[in-house]
Amino acid sequence: MTLSWFQIVRLGLVQMCLGAIVVLTTSTLNRLMVVELSLAAILPGALVALHYGVQLTRPHWGYASDRGGARTRFMIGGMAVLGLGAFLAALAVLLFPASFAGAMALSVLAYVMIGFGVGASGTSLLALLATATAERRRAAAATITWLMMILGIALTAGVVGAMLDPYTPALLMKIVGIVTLGATLLTILAVWGIEASVVQERQPETAPFREGLAQVWAEPRARNFTLFVFLSMTAYFMQELILEPYAGLVFSFTPGQSTQLSGAQNGGVFLGMLAVGIAATGLRIGQLRHWVIAGCLGSALSLGAISAVGPSALPGLLVPAVVSLGLFNGMFAVAAIGSMMAMAGEGRAQREGTRMGLWGAAQAIAAGFGGLTGAAAVDALRFGLPDAQAFGVVFLCEAALFVAAAIMAAKIMDRGRTPALVPGE
Repeated sequence: MTLSWFQIVRLGLVQMCLGAIVVLTTSTLNRLMVVELSLAAILPGALVALHYGVQLTRPHWGYASDRGGARTRFMIGGMAVLGLGAFLAALAVLLFPASFAGAMALSVLAYVMIGFGVGASGTSLLALLATATAERRRAAAATITWLMMILGIALTAGVVGAMLDPYTPALLMKIVGIVTLGATLLTILAVWGIEASVVQERQPETAPFREGLAQVWAEPRARNFTLFVFLSMTAYFMQELILEPYAGLVFSFTPGQSTQLSGAQNGGVFLGMLAVGIAATGLRIGQLRHWVIAGCLGSALSLGAISAVGPSALPGLLVPAVVSLGLFNGMFAVAAIGSMMAMAGEGRAQREGTRMGLWGAAQAIAAGFGGLTGAAAVDALRFGLPDAQAFGVVFLCEAALFVAAAIMAAKIMDRGRTPALVPGE
């Protein structure tokens, strides 16, 4: 028995909860450290990179799924650890004025927990989708679950942004507590009973972890796609830690306004994903490779626009440029994820979870590397350049990486090999 559409939507709620919690740490808490506490951008950048570094354990979670692991337990337990980590991260922000060393120690613990939580819950979810979803539904399942994740990010950023003004430490802790506890409870309700109802018509993985991972890496398509994921996701995440500080330092946005800007960006991501789904499904326009390339090139142009509006410091120009970036990011992301889900079953059998874990690890490395590099570059450039120019140079470098990713996608994503985004029944 395979997952029904209703069960796929229920699992999508887990992705929505993941996005809702993570956006608090990468957007709101990051902005508070850089702008309100006047800390160097490299500090939150290093913490976020730490949580991505911990996600190098993703192949192990995928391997456990290939061996028939208890995915429900991993998803629920991972979400609980993630929620607690996010709450401790918010508490650490409030401790910085009193004790920098104590706040840093608590922050390190919190972001390690965040990394383990995302890795355990997210990879187990993807492994369940890859192994229990009918082949004709895999790309559609990826689209549905990621749309729900972006919806969770956009709604959380928008609502939290509106509620956070006027900002107070007590209000921050109250909001973070509500979001993290609510996400954990919703995850329990969403996944309960699904895994037990799905009969896996396969033998569990028996090969040792290193052998299984080496076999997947030896597959040319899996290896090339891993390298593409790393390059494109480095570009995707370079702006993650600097966009809100950019809005605050250059455009004088308040914490609530910059959080709402992040919500607007992710609203654009949602619309981009939805547009590709409609075009590829209902209108049958283009292959996945076309949408990946278009999304990368459009993201590069949008980053150029964000860089260009900095010297003007006009908020009315920044917002549409950021929404445009989100739109093209969404186009690229859903097409790449659709390819990932479709390719998970290619090559040696019984390696779906390991492949998803490998690509998830590549994404995590790229996210940490890209975010940390962007933050460090801004810190260095601000010593010799005005804020608008310093941020602008980094945005232009990110645009160049997106162009390189588009070129790579054109070479490695074979014409006619990638399926339609949502295959017909």
